Amino acid sequence: MSGFFRDSAALRTSGDAPESPQMRVPLTAVEPDGPARGGIVVLHESRTFSEPLLDLMRSLAMEGWVAVAPHLFHREPAPSDVEVFGDALFADFDATFDWLIARGIYADCVGVLGFDDAGTAALLVATTRPVGAAVSVAARGIVEPLSEDAPALVHAAPDLKAPWLGLYGEDDPSTPPDQVERLRDATAKSDVAGLVVSYAGLAHRADEPPQVPDGRDDDPGAQAIVDAQRRIFDWFDSHLR
Repeated sequence: MSGFFRDSAALRTSGDAPESPQMRVPLTAVEPDGPARGGIVVLHESRTFSEPLLDLMRSLAMEGWVAVAPHLFHREPAPSDVEVFGDALFADFDATFDWLIARGIYADCVGVLGFDDAGTAALLVATTRPVGAAVSVAARGIVEPLSEDAPALVHAAPDLKAPWLGLYGEDDPSTPPDQVERLRDATAKSDVAGLVVSYAGLAHRADEPPQVPDGRDDDPGAQAIVDAQRRIFDWFDSHLR
C-alpha cells in the first residue's frame, strides 16, 4: 500500500492482560511507492496534523522512508490543555518503533523526528533506544528538565547513542541562544555525530514554514526553512544505512 493511511500500534505491556483499544496508539502513516529504505517516527504535539507537516511526511516517503506519526493525544479527551511529555510519549514511540520493525524495517534504519517537547523526547530516545538517527526541532528543557523523570538536555546529550541533529531559532524565548550554545558544547562530548544549528528569527520549522509572498525566493525566512528541511533529509540519508 502506498500513500497515507491510518493504523494503530500495540503498546508494550507486561503480563497476560487482554488487549483493549486503550492499549493501542493510533497512527498516521505514509509509505513510499517502492521498497522502503527505513522508517521515520514523527513526534508532533498537535491534535491535528497541519498541511505543512503532512507535506513533510509525504516528502520523506518520496525519499524512500516509511513516515509514521503516533497520535500523542490519544489518551486525552478533547479539548484538553494537557501537555504531552513523559512516560506516555515514550510508550507511544516504542509502540510505533515496534510497528515499523514488524513491517520489516531494521532498528538501525529507524529515525526519529520530534518538534518542541516531542523534540526533547527525540533526543532522549537517541540516548536510550536502538535507533539509527534523531532530529529535534525547537527541543525544550535544555538546562531545566521538562519533568522530574527526565534529565535536562545538557546532561543527556553526552550519552547520545545515535547521531543527533538539533535545529533552533535564535528568537525562540523557550530556547535562548546561550542555552543552545551550552547544548552544542554538551553534544560535542558524545561518542556519535552531533550537530546543533541556529537560524535567525524563527524560520526553522519544517512543520510551520514562514509565509512569504510568491516569487520571493530571496526572503531570508524562506531560505532558512529550505536549509532546515535539507538538513533533516541529509541527516537521515547520511546516518540511516
